[in-house]
Amino acid sequence: MKGIVGLFLVLAVMVIVPAVEYAFAAGDEPGEYLDRRVVIWNLFFRMMTIAFVVGAVVSGTMIWQVWRFRESHPKAKPTPYEGTDW
Repeated sequence: MKGIVGLFLVLAVMVIVPAVEYAFAAGDEPGEYLDRRVVIWNLFFRMMTIAFVVGAVVSGTMIWQVWRFRESHPKAKPTPYEGTDW
C-alpha cells in the first residue's frame, strides 16, 4: 500500500510542478509572452510519457502474475476449494 501511495505521489509531483512552473513563467515585463501551443504540446508529451511508463508497469505486472500463477507451474498447489482430484 505504501508503494502505491508513493507512486501516486511521485506522479502527482511530476504533473503539478511543471504546471506551476508555467503559471509563473510569464515575466513581469510587457512583451514577454508564452506560446500556449508549445506549452500545451510539452505538457501533452510529458503526460504521454508518464502514461506509457505506468502502462508498461501495469502490463509487466499482469504478465508476471499470469506466468507465476499458471496451472502448469511446478510449485502450484490446489486450493481447498479446488479439491485434490488431479
